[in-house]
Amino acid sequence: MDSDQLTDFVESLWDRSITPALVEYIRIPNKSPLFEVDWQAHGHMDRAIHLAEAWYREHPLAGSSLEIVRLPGRTPVLLVEVQGTVPGNLLLYGHLDKQPEMEGWREGLGPWEPVLEGDRLYGRGGADDGYAFFASVAAIKALQAQGIAHPRCVILIECCEESGSFDLPHYIEALAARIGQPDLVVCLDSGCGNYEQLWCTTSLRGLVSGNLTVRILTEGVHSGDASGIVPSSFRIARHLISRLEDEMSGAVRGKDFQVAIPAERREQATQAAEVLREAVHDKFPFVAGARPVEAPDAELVLNRTWRPALEVTGASGLPATEQAGNVLRPYTRLKLSLRLPPTADAERATLALKALLEADPPYGAEVRFEPEQAAGGWNAPAMDPALWQVIDEASMAYFGKPAVCMGEGGSIPFMGMLGRQFPAAQFLITGVLGPHSNAHGPNEFLHIPTAKRLTCCIARVIASRH
Repeated sequence: MDSDQLTDFVESLWDRSITPALVEYIRIPNKSPLFEVDWQAHGHMDRAIHLAEAWYREHPLAGSSLEIVRLPGRTPVLLVEVQGTVPGNLLLYGHLDKQPEMEGWREGLGPWEPVLEGDRLYGRGGADDGYAFFASVAAIKALQAQGIAHPRCVILIECCEESGSFDLPHYIEALAARIGQPDLVVCLDSGCGNYEQLWCTTSLRGLVSGNLTVRILTEGVHSGDASGIVPSSFRIARHLISRLEDEMSGAVRGKDFQVAIPAERREQATQAAEVLREAVHDKFPFVAGARPVEAPDAELVLNRTWRPALEVTGASGLPATEQAGNVLRPYTRLKLSLRLPPTADAERATLALKALLEADPPYGAEVRFEPEQAAGGWNAPAMDPALWQVIDEASMAYFGKPAVCMGEGGSIPFMGMLGRQFPAAQFLITGVLGPHSNAHGPNEFLHIPTAKRLTCCIARVIASRH
């Protein structure tokens, strides 16, 4: 392989074709079905997947086929099968659905309005992770341009990941014969600790989310008349949440939400913290004077990758502040998002959380916890030393620094699913979501130089699989 030639090919393809395609992709508000119930009627998902299809028709891979596969009532998947010239079977994964808009975009930016500022392409979904399909194709195409042998490759792009991939198991089953038994799975939907080297994700947290509703009255009443007699539904909700979380430290209580952290993952967290130093916490947009949780950097890495954590991500029953009268409200509904350790049982945690919140409701209030999503985490199998050597060499070749392993705090349900189905497969989970790229939040951006280098690294890994 001529590394300089590969770099030139990848950079050229990104500049003249991939980046313009991502600009158009960002314009499409193809929100995941959990956030867009009428996604079929709106047609945005079809627009996104047809954009990817049209781009591929302009840049086809030799010995390949592309199909948009649709199961009744389910979001579509894009399947590309590329014949191999040497033994082996690779599966490359990404997704095209997006998180909702989110408030707080700075002036001049927005979720559906792409803005190219220097090395950054702003807009929803470019980094998380619309780029994955284009990068996967580009990596294989760069090898074919040099006549370099590669194994069979299957590119699978879904449209339900941000909703927990509830459609994907049905496609995995329906397409089992065509996917085959991959010996390496490459997922480009993860993060990176910085933009200076290749990062390998070795674990992913699970997730339980749902709505906690506390109802105390049938209708709102004058707060001056009722307060002191009728308990506040918000206070009751706060009390119930304290059963789960220590509000002073953020520590989550309960054995069903805890696991023993493997020694190898502790060691990787220490190594990652040594590389990142203050960037472990400085990457977050704290307000002036605010500070992170007080703990050594390695413990902060473990907090976000191997320990449970709770966030209230939404609320209803509370009017906007400018419309809030002196009313004791009849109910409070909070959307809870509980991140789980990678090896925790998500189904058991869901049942335990429901029982914990609904038991013995204070004041006899009507309390319900309605789970919406339960996604298991993932802990990578031991990596083949030969694969790690190639990954590290690729990072040195295209980033100039060694590769680093670290867990990620988010969830990719597809990984746990594949880990169970293909226990003999090796995994390379990586991505471009680095400092301030802010997936799911405002001002999300794709760092284009990192995406280009990552594309080159993936090409090198693919070429090594024989």
